[in-house]
Amino acid sequence: MTAAAPLDRPDATRLTVGLGARSYDIVIGAGLIAEAGARIAALRPGARVGIVSDANVAERHLAAVEDSLKAAGLVPATVIIPPGEKSKSFAIFEEVVDALIAARIERRDLVLALGGGVVGDLAGFAAAALRRGVDFVQLPTSLLAQVDSSVGGKTGINSRHGKNLVGAFHQPILVLADADALNTLPLREFRAGYAEVAKYGLIDNAPFFAWLERKWQEVFAGGPARTEAIATSCASKAAVVARDEFETGDRALLNLGHTFGHALEAGAGFSQRLLHGEAVAVGMAQAFRFSAEQGLCAVEDARRVEAHLHAVGLPTRIRNIPGELPDTDGLMNLIAQDKKVSRGALTFILVRGIGRAFVAKDIDPQAIRRFLEAERTA
Repeated sequence: MTAAAPLDRPDATRLTVGLGARSYDIVIGAGLIAEAGARIAALRPGARVGIVSDANVAERHLAAVEDSLKAAGLVPATVIIPPGEKSKSFAIFEEVVDALIAARIERRDLVLALGGGVVGDLAGFAAAALRRGVDFVQLPTSLLAQVDSSVGGKTGINSRHGKNLVGAFHQPILVLADADALNTLPLREFRAGYAEVAKYGLIDNAPFFAWLERKWQEVFAGGPARTEAIATSCASKAAVVARDEFETGDRALLNLGHTFGHALEAGAGFSQRLLHGEAVAVGMAQAFRFSAEQGLCAVEDARRVEAHLHAVGLPTRIRNIPGELPDTDGLMNLIAQDKKVSRGALTFILVRGIGRAFVAKDIDPQAIRRFLEAERTA
């Protein structure tokens, strides 16, 4: 196989994130893991590649990735981290960076993130910091990472004060979304990723949300509907990132559901009690309910969103989250640490209807407090 051959595959979807000299491709299709080496070698021939993966993903996919890199004349070195959100920590970040330095990953080499959103965020931040910045490639193996976190250059780790509070904007040079990798994904993980797919319909693409309402079972089953859902999601995000790379404007819309969701996720201790996508599902349902309560959107829209998320098996209410959560004061403190807070003023992504999200600034904290109190018994 030549380095250029995979780029010409007619059965793979290729999108471009348009950022001038830093533009890069997102390639979506089956069998891309086996082609990773050829595609990366076309960009960085002869490079050393520091693979960052977690133990679960490595067991399934690492050997194939290493073989592909070696066949293309690249030199792999691997760093394995524990699976789960708790690996997005200062301690694991330090271990990864030290391991990449020890593997002699230099500025003309690159880092390869092989895994879900946790691996992508952590590996991307390590690449941003390593030797003041080396290139990296995203090879996302979860639905959530394929449609959201692998695209756009947001990298980072969590603080004890909240999620993704330490990080950097650092764009990848290539994203390879292998649809076959999702075949081994546990159902709960796939559902969690689907929340981010639905988000793109809820932000500004009402026809896509209606399509998902009709086709979600086909998306879960695999095949053309799944690929179409991934490609539509990636195209939406690529367009937003090209317009607003550093989230100074409408890129903030991609955080629909995340202000509520991140607070709940932190309140659950970044644990298996509440996966990121599950937290986003609850947060999106809350954003619609709060918008309806404020007279911004129809109650019927909020009910429709909740009904769809519930139909696919996602949580939509605080009561759906197992175990203890912080009280309302505790959740308000976590919300106050959200990245969109500016000089103490709360900013939420709210909606005027399905497909009509907007940035709402200076939201009254007391209105949020009353809403959360009511949510606890709803």
